[in-house]
Amino acid sequence: MITIYDWFGYELPIKERYRLIKEAGFDGVLLWWSEYLGRNDYRSGPQIVLEAGLVIENIHTPFQVQDNIWLDNLDGEASIDCYLQCVKDCAEFEIPTMVVHLPDDDKPYNALGLNRIMKITEKAEQLGVNVAMENLRNFTNLSYVLEQVNSQRIGLCYDCCHHYHYYPNCDLLSMYGSRLMGLHLHDYNGNTIHRLPFDGTIDWSVAMKKIAATDYSGPTSIEAMNWGYKDLSIEEFLRKAYAQAKKLETLKQL
Repeated sequence: MITIYDWFGYELPIKERYRLIKEAGFDGVLLWWSEYLGRNDYRSGPQIVLEAGLVIENIHTPFQVQDNIWLDNLDGEASIDCYLQCVKDCAEFEIPTMVVHLPDDDKPYNALGLNRIMKITEKAEQLGVNVAMENLRNFTNLSYVLEQVNSQRIGLCYDCCHHYHYYPNCDLLSMYGSRLMGLHLHDYNGNTIHRLPFDGTIDWSVAMKKIAATDYSGPTSIEAMNWGYKDLSIEEFLRKAYAQAKKLETLKQL
């Protein structure tokens, strides 16, 4: 199965967006789950996705609240309420997984934050929802949470570009590959991230071999943006994204 993050750029009506994603060959999407980024109607998304003949792999929870989860104030309480609501939304819309950003490592973990993660875990276990923590500039915080929270509902969303760009010497997949719940595959060139695979500096033969070694059987998921692809129409961008994803699947099988 091949999926793509649904809000990859370009301005067009959402029904047209999903129609073009389907026509390009994709099987499903990763949904942005927030009113931010012009998605005031985000809760109508699941039905439109299904009508387009696509599946929903996961939702991406609001990153605007990620730094607040450690805070002992009203913003901190609002952040946990936001994530708990996302768990409930996944259960309501029958979406298996939600992706969460933990704070970057310049905002160290604390007992209050871990307690909030435990509340998320409890609700996720109760409702049967996976919570995938994404790697960014947060290796210490991410490792702490994954090591402290022993639950089959708490795992890793592996972002290949973030890994090689920010912590290339940390073998995340050897450490946490058994808890892999999703992929974000995109490339980088210098400080430009979210490029299509093979349009940057990642050695994808190595990267996909490491992913394959985890025995992960989920979708090949593209999280590229149209930054730097302004010369491509949306149809051309999607066709290229799908073709690059097929190449990644071939590498994973070698």
